[in-house]
Amino acid sequence: MRRALSRLLCILLSLFVMGVLLSAEALCAVPIMNDPKGFQNIPWGTPLTTRQDLEVVQSGAHITEYRMRADGSTFADAEMTSVLYVSIDDQFARVTIRYQGELVHKQVLNFLETRYGALQRIPGQMARGLNQQYTWRGSDTEINLTYQAGTKRGYIFIDSRTLAPRFNDDITDSAE
Repeated sequence: MRRALSRLLCILLSLFVMGVLLSAEALCAVPIMNDPKGFQNIPWGTPLTTRQDLEVVQSGAHITEYRMRADGSTFADAEMTSVLYVSIDDQFARVTIRYQGELVHKQVLNFLETRYGALQRIPGQMARGLNQQYTWRGSDTEINLTYQAGTKRGYIFIDSRTLAPRFNDDITDSAE
């Protein structure tokens, strides 16, 4: 009886902690001013196969990655390591951007704050530290930026809020 009660308390505590963490994530997001509803004037859901300015980098059963044929590795007026346009079932759903360097990071962060909203220095969003994470959330778009100060590498995910969850479905389906 005592063991069952102990397990029940453990489960309830775990559920409470998970709920707090999930709600904290939602609180940490900055609301996007002027949701772009896509990237570089390409609306979410657009079939990328018809675009002549993109070339396939990697293709799978449901997910295809593209890059610009020419001058496609810039963002925020800075040179990026890579800019990938990702579609799921031929619907544009995500942009993955990688960059290197502290100066580029400052430029990217300034660009995102200027265009999509100033960061609210609240718990969960660090201005300094080994791992910095920032989120902007709009009705159609979510932007997540992670910067690893130790390696000076940055990652930006710009997602369609309605299509990006389908990436998880594809991972689940392929794991069976």
